[in-house]
Amino acid sequence: MTASRRSSPRSLGSDLAKVATHVIQPEEYEELPELTEDMLARGKVNKGGRPVSLNPKKLISIRLPEDVILKWRATGPGWQTRMAEKLSRVEPN
Repeated sequence: MTASRRSSPRSLGSDLAKVATHVIQPEEYEELPELTEDMLARGKVNKGGRPVSLNPKKLISIRLPEDVILKWRATGPGWQTRMAEKLSRVEPN
């Protein structure tokens, strides 16, 4: 093991047990700002995550010959996307 690698994960730098057991005292409430209607009006909900796709992909299972898969993989990263584009251009019989 090299000297630059950590032997244990990095800590948060705070005593979480102490924080969890702390009981807020009445005088600590005086330090908090008053919540106003203006503050609430400026607030917004951030749901996060990816935006909903207009054309979502669907997971399927398909069995292909190994040589076909190897040829597509040999084309490099993004081979699955290229395969999907090629299949989308094929007209069904």
